Amino acid sequence: MMKQFLLILPLILISYFCFGQNDINTRDSLLGQVNTITTAVPFLLISPDARAGAIGDAGVASSPDANSGHWNAAKFAFIEKKGGVSISYTPWLRTLVPDINLAYVSGYKKIDDLQAFAGSLRYFSLGDINFTDVTGNPIGNYKPSEFAVDIAYARKLAEFISGGLAIRYIHSNLTGGIDVLGASSKAGTSVAADLSSYFQKDVELGGKDAEMAFGVSISNIGAKVSYTETGTKDFIPINLRLGGRTTLDLNEFNQLAFLLDFNKLMVPTLPVYAKDETGTPIKDTLGNPILLAGKDPNVSVVTGMFQSFGDAPGGFKEEMREINISGGLEYWYDQQFAVRAGYFHEHETKGNRKFFTVGAGLRYNVFGLDFSYLIPTQQRNPLENTLRFSLVFNFDSLKSSPRESEE
Repeated sequence: MMKQFLLILPLILISYFCFGQNDINTRDSLLGQVNTITTAVPFLLISPDARAGAIGDAGVASSPDANSGHWNAAKFAFIEKKGGVSISYTPWLRTLVPDINLAYVSGYKKIDDLQAFAGSLRYFSLGDINFTDVTGNPIGNYKPSEFAVDIAYARKLAEFISGGLAIRYIHSNLTGGIDVLGASSKAGTSVAADLSSYFQKDVELGGKDAEMAFGVSISNIGAKVSYTETGTKDFIPINLRLGGRTTLDLNEFNQLAFLLDFNKLMVPTLPVYAKDETGTPIKDTLGNPILLAGKDPNVSVVTGMFQSFGDAPGGFKEEMREINISGGLEYWYDQQFAVRAGYFHEHETKGNRKFFTVGAGLRYNVFGLDFSYLIPTQQRNPLENTLRFSLVFNFDSLKSSPRESEE
């Protein structure tokens, strides 16, 4: 389906707004008003798999599976299977356009009881676009897309603790090199890393067998991205995620898990600048805008990561608003059928994403299927009214004989 560039561009901006972008007129907003943190390539924050998508995007301490690389690569060291692959598909803005989607393929291989390797490919397609000049004349067609390729390694550091490292190549081509408003454009690229740790231990709660797990991950630690040779470089979504899980074995066949995650972007918050009576920013003698509150966001990646914990113009109260909370429940019957539900909360001044999620899962021998559905409670969401799914392929089940499978 061909769409005029000036028509599809707002859809792209809506998509980015929901995962970390904001209108430029609100960037210099007054204290206490909307001040959403902005980043490039926000597609890296989209939950890629249906299982996590059904439990409110809580995944840093969920039980390990083939999709653990996005949430916490250290979990691969505790996975029980020898290897597996997962394929996920997520429609995007499906209520408006039919050809925008996120595809995700991930897999892992256990080396031994202590180590595992994993990899993944995430591909975000923005559909077909017909670019036009300022007068509406066609200047070319293009299919904007973004992708990220990961390689991860996980190892047990002790009986109950593991560590993980992932390296990621990011490629974002939104214009295909076409001049936009007279400016030459290019693909934005970056290399990033994830650092993570995971704790898992069997315990007893209320006389029942249980499992406690905790996870922490800092993802997308990498260079800034620019789409022009001379343009300003933007931070990629460096994200701190930590959380826990408690899994109860209710009886021989029934199992229930409780999950809770906390997320915070480790990139600078936009400050409040001084303006004159016409709304024009006031600059000092060196030509730099004068800050009223907050800190200068034009800093290095490392400085920005540390600065992100104390640069909000609204002080500590605004810093706390930058923490997103997600939680969920996962019920399994005989490790073959799952029912899931969750909730995601983001403060009104930081994006206002609030939604419930539901889903289900099936496991049968070699194959497994997961489904999820999102129900927004505040603003519209690019994932509303869409069914996401993941197909899981288990190598262990493939190698086992029919008699072993029956046993």
